[in-house]
Amino acid sequence: MYATDKIYVVLLRLINLDVILVVFMQYTDVFIEFWEQVKQSVEEERFAKLTMAKTIGKPNLKNIFVRPVYSDNGFMVLLKLRYRSRDTEDIEQKLTLEEAFPIIQKHLKTSFFSVLLFTTTKDVTFKINKKGAGSITEGLPTFTNITQAEMGDN
Repeated sequence: MYATDKIYVVLLRLINLDVILVVFMQYTDVFIEFWEQVKQSVEEERFAKLTMAKTIGKPNLKNIFVRPVYSDNGFMVLLKLRYRSRDTEDIEQKLTLEEAFPIIQKHLKTSFFSVLLFTTTKDVTFKINKKGAGSITEGLPTFTNITQAEMGDN
């Protein structure tokens, strides 16, 4: 391999990165706005649950749930990855909201098209359409009370 071959590969990777950034820009700003509503609901103690749904295709990962956990260490969330196959055990992690953010963000548009925020005052839905544009809609609340999550809950 010649030195010019290495430069070519690097340039090709940069070009691919630029394409990816353009695609993500269509919905990422809208998702940041949505995430601000998530953080505000936590601050105002209205956060009931967050669910990633509407999978792309039929992946083994079926849902991602984020539920509140109040502890002496402050507000935490229980992040649960639920799988379709009974052969794959669900994964649960107790995290801060900030630690959960990149996990949720990583699965946008790769595994899921929508994220639903349930609060005690409203439901907020973030969706990505087929063209990659994001949107936020609001509806009446599904939950009137907050149920604290515990490891092993369904």
